Amino acid sequence: MTVDSELVARVRDALGAGGPPTATSELDGGHVGRVYRLDFNGFDPVVAKVGDTPLDVEARMLRSLDAVGLPVPHVHYADGDLLVLDYVEGRSALDDRAERDLASHLAALHENAAPAFGFAYDTLSGPYRQPNPWTDSWVEFFRDQRLLPWAEAATEAGLPDSTFRRIESVTADLDSLVSEPSSPRLVHGDVWGANLRVRDGRVVAFLDPACYYGHPEVELAYIDWFDAAGDAFFDAYDEHRHIEADFFEVRSPLYALFPLLEHVRVFGSEHVSSVEDALDELGY
Repeated sequence: MTVDSELVARVRDALGAGGPPTATSELDGGHVGRVYRLDFNGFDPVVAKVGDTPLDVEARMLRSLDAVGLPVPHVHYADGDLLVLDYVEGRSALDDRAERDLASHLAALHENAAPAFGFAYDTLSGPYRQPNPWTDSWVEFFRDQRLLPWAEAATEAGLPDSTFRRIESVTADLDSLVSEPSSPRLVHGDVWGANLRVRDGRVVAFLDPACYYGHPEVELAYIDWFDAAGDAFFDAYDEHRHIEADFFEVRSPLYALFPLLEHVRVFGSEHVSSVEDALDELGY
């Protein structure tokens, strides 16, 4: 395929590549922009992501995770509308061995603690800015920076008022539904197959983070609710870091409300039923 000549020139400048690409192809860009693979003589393949979402924020998140040892693609260049990364060969599917490796990586990531919930800067969740003001209470942070703002935004995309009121009822009871973790822990925030590169039973790269310091159960809930991994993952994670007995029945559907509301924001009212399924499971 032919990639826009201006984009090629910007990528060449970022890499210091002298000649034109030897091959180009378009990759799946998810919800944020368009993504291309470019091959140049003398260089490993790179990915160029372009779009309106502030891609320099994505680069900053990747560098933050790299700094604590999570495997992520190397960032060659970033500004608001262009991100150039190493292309990482691999698959998205997880077998049992890869699920156990995923558990090891996330357990290690969740050992990184902070004095408060939030992050040093606002991050991204999909195409949306994710506010991260430092907050002492997890209940307050999850209610005021995640659940209620996303529910309010989802009403503009088709979430019924009656469903919004059910979510308000959940937030009113958060103190009794969730517990404060021993300390805020770093989470990737968007772990599912498309955001992983797996090779030879190992997770060799994590992509598209939505990171912040929160409760590690939000990471587990995302994986559980969206079937990103199965028993091999949860058994291995439980060996590294204990999973509370009532997590799957109570807090998994509760924390799943956040990404489910994002699905409503991105895709529209056809995803309202998934939000209502989670609320039904919670008994609200």
